[in-house]
Amino acid sequence: MTTDATSGHRLAESMRANSDRLVTRWVELAAVPVRGRVTTTELQQDFRELFDSLLPVVGGDGSTLDRGEYAEVKALLANLSRARARQGFTPSETASSVFVLKRAVSELTENDDDPEVFRAQQTFSALLDALGLWTFETYVAAREEIIKEQSEQLLELTTPVVKLWEGVLAVPLVGTLDSARTQVVMEKLLEALVETGSQHAIVDITGVFAVDTQVAQHLLKTVMAARLMGAECVISGIRPQIAQTIVALGIEFGDIMTKATLADALRHALLRDGVEVVRRPGAVTS
Repeated sequence: MTTDATSGHRLAESMRANSDRLVTRWVELAAVPVRGRVTTTELQQDFRELFDSLLPVVGGDGSTLDRGEYAEVKALLANLSRARARQGFTPSETASSVFVLKRAVSELTENDDDPEVFRAQQTFSALLDALGLWTFETYVAAREEIIKEQSEQLLELTTPVVKLWEGVLAVPLVGTLDSARTQVVMEKLLEALVETGSQHAIVDITGVFAVDTQVAQHLLKTVMAARLMGAECVISGIRPQIAQTIVALGIEFGDIMTKATLADALRHALLRDGVEVVRRPGAVTS
């Protein structure tokens, strides 16, 4: 153990004495796979911080990265992984940024015949392997978080709540309707009902590709949630093909009002509020 600590100390001293040279070489090697997507200045800044955090742990083999002395370098690598994930780099490109430091250190010690320095270099190489794999895993976790965030943002964008008239809201749905999206629809609709004090809500399914038993259940949940908030809810956009499917499946909407088009649903809501829309004689239509 004493020999390992001493050889590690000697390697650390050599790396500290040649820090500028090593960081510059590290940047040169790491810049190749990223192909100009990160500037040299950015790499220089990132790697200088990493290099300084690595010096105190030279001599460790990384077999127990949970130990406190690795906390700083792991935190810096976690930040690097998240940044690379958001920039669109692959996990291999991210991890290779750590691995290439082995080559820079090897070039520094290639003319040193001291067997202790060689052993220290091998141990340091094992440490970088462990840190590189940990960086890979951290990147994957960060990427999964980003995908989840983007999916949630996409759901928000694809389920808008539109104010059609004073007291009348509409939720035009496009695509497929699953449990996650139904939850977003209900939350946004209920929030809008509270904010606007609207008494009518229209769920328009003109853009929904198909309606099966599961989709129908999702629609019913949304309607019931709106009713509990004191709003009358109408389902519109039921095309002939969807109507046939609903009948064939034996789906019952009960006393829920349905309309063929969004315009019909809006007209119904306005009439319920005592507003009648009439066409003026001689009006010009485009």
